[in-house]
Amino acid sequence: MPEGPSILLMKENLLPFVGKQVTEASGNAKFDKEIFIGQTLLEIRTFGKQTYLIFDNAAIRIHLLMFGSYSIDEQTKPDQSLRLALIFSTGGMYFYTCSVKSVDLEFLSSIDWEADVMSDQWNPAKAKKKLKANPEMMVCDALMDQNIFSGVGNIIKNEVLFRIGVQPESLLGNLPPQKIKSLIAEARNYSFDFLEWKREFTLKKHWLVHTKSTCPICGQKLIKKQTGKGKRRSFYCEKDQTLY
Repeated sequence: MPEGPSILLMKENLLPFVGKQVTEASGNAKFDKEIFIGQTLLEIRTFGKQTYLIFDNAAIRIHLLMFGSYSIDEQTKPDQSLRLALIFSTGGMYFYTCSVKSVDLEFLSSIDWEADVMSDQWNPAKAKKKLKANPEMMVCDALMDQNIFSGVGNIIKNEVLFRIGVQPESLLGNLPPQKIKSLIAEARNYSFDFLEWKREFTLKKHWLVHTKSTCPICGQKLIKKQTGKGKRRSFYCEKDQTLY
């Protein structure tokens, strides 16, 4: 599943269409796509792993899920997995194998934009308050909770926990205050590192534990385990990461 930094890159690639008017709309997404014909793309906003294409009278929410993809200005005929195609006078954008929904503009005001770790509106104090309210939650679940750390995915989770020396099954209520502070700071710091490495096409070269077999600090074999309520893959070192 694409994480927040990858969604920001997608936004950057789609920005040339802002200010342009839709001339055609198609795809198998189950909403009335024709209402967007003639509307102008006013803005593109991201919230974690979601992208909002904002038009005159409504918005389209894109979530790439696990295997979604997008492309721009295709020269070949789109296949059956096409969920949405929006054509403008200058080209088109195409979204495949993903969730595509139409939402009212009023819906945008209900989003807690301060929960997005890569947003200028990111509010670390609010994140801290949410963490303190869930003392029995595993830290691996907290990092993947989009209401707390919107945009964080499994790669960021594993790398952040290694950076701060905490095992994924640690309980939030057991973490020392300094670890909570580090958790919040590194969730944002690593997300921007991820973005820079993704731009350079060097992301995997910088992974310290994600999908790795040995600890880069002590050389001990890493634990690979499905952790938390979501049973997502965790990679961690029992020696250099503490279970709280």
